Amino acid sequence: MADGDPALGPRERRDQIRQLVASEGFVRMEQLAEAHGVSLMTIHRDLDVLQSEGWLRKVRGGATAQPSALYHGDVRHRVQAMSEAKRLLAEEAVTLVEPGASVMIDESTTGLAVAGLLPARGPVTVISNFLAVVNLLAGEATIDLIALGGAYYPAYDAFLGMRTTEAIRSLHADVLFMSTTAVTNGHCYHQSQETVAVKRALMESAGRKVLLIDHTKFSKRGLHQLAPLTAFDLVIVDDGAAESDLAPLRAAGVPLRVASG
Repeated sequence: MADGDPALGPRERRDQIRQLVASEGFVRMEQLAEAHGVSLMTIHRDLDVLQSEGWLRKVRGGATAQPSALYHGDVRHRVQAMSEAKRLLAEEAVTLVEPGASVMIDESTTGLAVAGLLPARGPVTVISNFLAVVNLLAGEATIDLIALGGAYYPAYDAFLGMRTTEAIRSLHADVLFMSTTAVTNGHCYHQSQETVAVKRALMESAGRKVLLIDHTKFSKRGLHQLAPLTAFDLVIVDDGAAESDLAPLRAAGVPLRVASG
């Protein structure tokens, strides 16, 4: 690990810390204190601030980019996680899109995988609050792109908050593709109230609501309940999902489809 500059101000030092944690996955506090020429107490405060902003998770002895029940995970880490399952889900989801359709996509990296396949289905109108989706589709000839503004949350690389929900409610799309952090007892859960508010607005503004979940979602936990899976018109899961997880959903009337390679 390269040494930091002890002359850096708190903002610059924290920026270096969050980038290092995102790239390495885990960094010890002693390493950070030594590299930046500051005390352990200063590093504790830095990690508290970065955790409150959603950049990382403070754990015993250091900080990690791995998600938890209260931390959604760095965007770069989430893009790389479960990439094959996301590909399967996206390929299944995109078959639902007809030329001329309007499509909403949330700030999930599974939705980002869907976005990458949409230019081939065009012409399509895409509406999203996820800056990664906007950047991916900007300039695509077959895509009419509507970016939802609001307060920018760097850790999510997305626009969230009241202005975002207001913008969503002024629109209506044929279909919404969204994902979730966790599925518990047949309900979706997320880590932040801001994301829940935006996702609810997206659901209210779409004619058809499609939830995309890889099998790891059944073993994760979230803090804030979004909706029951029965609120969706279709739930697509990858073929790694255990029947013990799917059977209760079928029994509850959840419209399921399994995406396989």
